[in-house]
Amino acid sequence: MQFSAQSNADKPTNSAIGKPMDRTDGRLKVTGAARYAAEFPMKNLAHAVVVRSTIARGRIQSIDTSAAEKSPGVIAVITHLNAPKLATTDPPEVSDRYLKVIPVLQDDRINHYGQHVGLVVAKTFEQAQYAATLVRVAYTQERPALEFAANLNRAYAPERINAGYPTDTQQGDLERGLSAADVRIDVTYTTPIEHNNPIEPHATIAVWEGDRLTLYNSTQHVDANQTSVASTLRIPKQNVRVVCPYVGGGFGSKVPTREHVILAAIAAKQIGRPVKVALSRAQMFTCVGHRPHSQQRMRLGAKRDGRLTAFAHESIMETAVFDEFAEQNGVMSRMMYECPNSLVTHRIVPLNLERAMIMRAPGEAPGSFALESAMDELAYALKIDPIELRVRNEPPRDPESGLPWSSRSLVQCFREGAKRFGWEKRLAEPGSMREGRYLIGYGVASATFPARRRPSSAIVRVLPDGRVQVHTGATDLGTGTYTVLTQVAADALGVPPERVQVEIGDSNFPPTPASGGSFGAASFCTAVQEACVALRQRLAALVRDDANSPLRGANEEAITAADGRLFTKGQPARGESYVAIMQRHNLAQGVEVRVDSKPDDAAQKFSMHAFGAHFVQVSVDPDTGVIRIPRFLCVIAAGRILNPKTARSQIVGGVVWGISMALHEETLLDARYGNYVNGNLGEYHVAVNADIPDIDAVFVEENDPHVNPLGIKGIGEIGIVGAAAAVANAIFHATGKRIRDLPITPDKLL
Repeated sequence: MQFSAQSNADKPTNSAIGKPMDRTDGRLKVTGAARYAAEFPMKNLAHAVVVRSTIARGRIQSIDTSAAEKSPGVIAVITHLNAPKLATTDPPEVSDRYLKVIPVLQDDRINHYGQHVGLVVAKTFEQAQYAATLVRVAYTQERPALEFAANLNRAYAPERINAGYPTDTQQGDLERGLSAADVRIDVTYTTPIEHNNPIEPHATIAVWEGDRLTLYNSTQHVDANQTSVASTLRIPKQNVRVVCPYVGGGFGSKVPTREHVILAAIAAKQIGRPVKVALSRAQMFTCVGHRPHSQQRMRLGAKRDGRLTAFAHESIMETAVFDEFAEQNGVMSRMMYECPNSLVTHRIVPLNLERAMIMRAPGEAPGSFALESAMDELAYALKIDPIELRVRNEPPRDPESGLPWSSRSLVQCFREGAKRFGWEKRLAEPGSMREGRYLIGYGVASATFPARRRPSSAIVRVLPDGRVQVHTGATDLGTGTYTVLTQVAADALGVPPERVQVEIGDSNFPPTPASGGSFGAASFCTAVQEACVALRQRLAALVRDDANSPLRGANEEAITAADGRLFTKGQPARGESYVAIMQRHNLAQGVEVRVDSKPDDAAQKFSMHAFGAHFVQVSVDPDTGVIRIPRFLCVIAAGRILNPKTARSQIVGGVVWGISMALHEETLLDARYGNYVNGNLGEYHVAVNADIPDIDAVFVEENDPHVNPLGIKGIGEIGIVGAAAAVANAIFHATGKRIRDLPITPDKLL
């Protein structure tokens, strides 16, 4: 998909980076011209509907597909009895869980409710949907393990937790640190199962042309999709193309390849025509992952002055019996505060549930609720202001690695936030602040997220007419990837943003990491910038050796770019346009450069994180327990901000989710069958407009020369980290009741 940047009324006159530029894809989205995975027009398109298991554990005894096969419009019914044999183990070189094979419909084993047991393909969606109800499956049932509390005795330590972090870490002597403390707390927090629920459902259109497969798939990582699909189908990777110009949200659920993608591919191959599979909202509750239930024990000890002497964060969560996954709930605790004696552990309980998987800020979101609530409890026990307690335990270096910070502006975030919020008006005693009959509470919490960068590639081309094209395999989840890539390219090549065309979301383009983990912008933008610089240098080399160029013999370091031309610094008249250079050198196809960008060794020398502080005011009705949030402030330090407008949108979105996490979200399991009682958006409660306050998102100026060449840090996830804890802390301040189990609903306050 291709488009040009639109002109803004306040178009920047100098650097495009740092300006609040409108989304370059905005017009296409609001007019419906932006095509999502399920919207690509195909001739002779067939539609497929998944058939799901209705038990949580057992085996398929028999499948009767005869009625479905005779139903009007039905083309095929695929089950484990007639599905092609797929790869069931990964190639030796594959270790990344997101590149793994996806064997589906390969045997009669059932591991969770809602598991794919068949696929009905028909001429229309309605015909496929009806015929799917006619498939009769008989099971031999086995007793499933479903209840978390009842299976805690089966908890074990996984080999690794998400993102490769160590499962357990320990420093110093925890028991000695607890004994030396003047004040100790020992409390347990729980978070429920939560579901990602992107507005765009997971969907795929599969098209075969001979032995080549094209997938129009809603994904956060086209390259990983290409690899896992090729490995599963046992075909060369170059024979698979994945196309995804737009993603209607994913929040982690669209990083891994899902079973329906493979089903679409094998169905299209079997019937010899394109096939579309679009999951229903109910199916997405059992097919595409969720945030696991967690139980987190926090033990903290401190001296009277607030200095931590001991710190323990012990987390237990559920995992699928067939696929191990553990959120890194304790990683924030390992690096957030200075403490000589610490213990952080992770354990998982295998259950007959669909696999838990990454969900926005995996680990940090639930972990920060426990950590920042516990720090608040300690502050009240010590009678120290919650902000001051955190400042007193500010570490000069990363407590876990011992590395210096590339930059850490947490204290500045607290100071700026306290001033803007009016923290000095807070009365320390819980329940002491009122507005009329309502109880008022102020809450605060820290936020952080790693500032990562991954290898990423890009192609940049200057066309004969001076326009710039950018090609890279990145995806845009709606976060503004198109826009920031436009800004970076415009600055690096000295052209107006409206002269830049960005094309992304295609595995035919150079590979990039996923849009996830808050490393997208740092990775994609760095690759594009490096490609633009290399291209500018190539053009500069041409003119420096050109007898007809005014730039002949110019020092390479003196040549710069602006307004679509190269010129010498301090001598703007000595230069020429890209168009003139192309014409004189007969470059009818333009000039193109590809760069494969890789991080340097700075990550081994510095600890790199973004930081922030949440401030929230709550209003609680003492008679009904109803909680309202009149205002929320989030102050973030995340290096150089590429686009304040899209950046603010990211932070506000994270805060909204944090409020929803604190007060609304909970997936309820029916422990009799393994199904979810509220598996739809009507009953899975999320925050709506009436629940959301005036959210103020502020960025603290921060210059980080180490994190990457552009000095930027990812902000896709930090907005949710700590937000739920800030709300919970404010509720305690308002009511004097400490609720340690999310979500905090009115009944828990009465």
